[in-house]
Amino acid sequence: MRLTSTSFADGQKVPGEFAFGVLDAENHVALGQNRNPHLAWSEVPDGVKSFAVICHDPDVPSVGDDVNQEGRSVPDSLPRVDFFHWVLVDLPADLREIAAGEFSKDITPRGKSGSGVPYGARRGINDYTNWFANDNDMRGDYYGYDGPCPPWNDELVHRYVFTLYALDVERLPIEGRFNGQEARAALQGHILAEASITGTYSLNPALA
Repeated sequence: MRLTSTSFADGQKVPGEFAFGVLDAENHVALGQNRNPHLAWSEVPDGVKSFAVICHDPDVPSVGDDVNQEGRSVPDSLPRVDFFHWVLVDLPADLREIAAGEFSKDITPRGKSGSGVPYGARRGINDYTNWFANDNDMRGDYYGYDGPCPPWNDELVHRYVFTLYALDVERLPIEGRFNGQEARAALQGHILAEASITGTYSLNPALA
């Protein structure tokens, strides 16, 4: 199976229009357009009954003490953990493309709804749900796609891995509110093929 995008090339920078945060000279970060990127796939195996898409950043600091703190930086040697940006399941078997901006075209304070998803698909919550949990203006369940916004003082350029899964079930065996880790677990035993494309992004002016 092959996954491609007209929004960015594999291994290259994700354009700011697909990010949650963009560089700002005065405030470090400004809100971005937050559009989901275009994805297209081919060479699909026989027997596919649905598709799933997961986007994660494997480069998120495991300790947040220095994150976005003036006069400090997040060392590139710090251990990193996964941060899920998009969890999308139950895409129909005959689908071969997702248009740019089709699932997200702006930032929704307190998060997008879990309902009304194109193609009858379902979306899980992403990790901005936890990130904004203590913010009175932004807290909520963030369903679907919300793009890159790495720490502006991180010494490491972050990677954003978009993975498409071809599955042997029409409906993933998971119900209710679910996150990226739970979706990954539910995928096991149902994956016929998978393909990935990776973009990079930084809000550190020295790296961007």
